[in-house]
Amino acid sequence: MADTLRLSPVICAYPDDNYENFLIEVVLPEVEKKDISFKITENSFYVAARKEGVQYLDSYSTCCPVNPEKAIAKYSNGVLKVTVPYQQPLEKLVDVKIE
Repeated sequence: MADTLRLSPVICAYPDDNYENFLIEVVLPEVEKKDISFKITENSFYVAARKEGVQYLDSYSTCCPVNPEKAIAKYSNGVLKVTVPYQQPLEKLVDVKIE
């Protein structure tokens, strides 16, 4: 049985020019789209991917809360690109009943 090399993928994460979206780029050379898993929450994301003899995996925190339900991901030429909007500052406010 061959050993599997476990690596952290190269990640670049930054805001767009208008500071409305958080952009994530994950370099996964020679990995097929079907072998990639990407999961995201309001404050973190996780990526796992496989190719013969190599497993890429790691988790990361986001700089600010994002809206994971609106994330869009595209994979092309070995790079996974994810765009996810930042949460609006007052988006998750909860009305507290005053007794």
